[in-house]
Amino acid sequence: MAHFAELDENNTVKQVIVVGNENLINENGEEVEELGVNFLEDLFGHRNWKQTSYNNNFRKKYACIGDTYREDKDCFIGEQPFPSWSLNEETMEWDPPVPKPIIAGTFYVWVESELKWKNLVE
Repeated sequence: MAHFAELDENNTVKQVIVVGNENLINENGEEVEELGVNFLEDLFGHRNWKQTSYNNNFRKKYACIGDTYREDKDCFIGEQPFPSWSLNEETMEWDPPVPKPIIAGTFYVWVESELKWKNLVE
């Protein structure tokens, strides 16, 4: 089974669907994304599909509704978690303005109104 993300005109993920392997295996027994896109075009009438990896083997992360596909990086990016967070163009992940403290056994949550991490035990 393969998973494909449907993209809108802004490359935002609208849905993710499963496509059977028989629809994307070529004559050499290899999985080919283009065959899956062809299959989906026949079903839905458009080619706005990108394969996504449930195991995060490619395109950075598994596509979820609301994520964005970045063609220049060939990856999916999650939604910005907070307005103060910025996209790291190297890792393609959202970074907080203040790094999260790393203390064993301590759990933190981001408090956007204070722009800081708060210890859940405090």
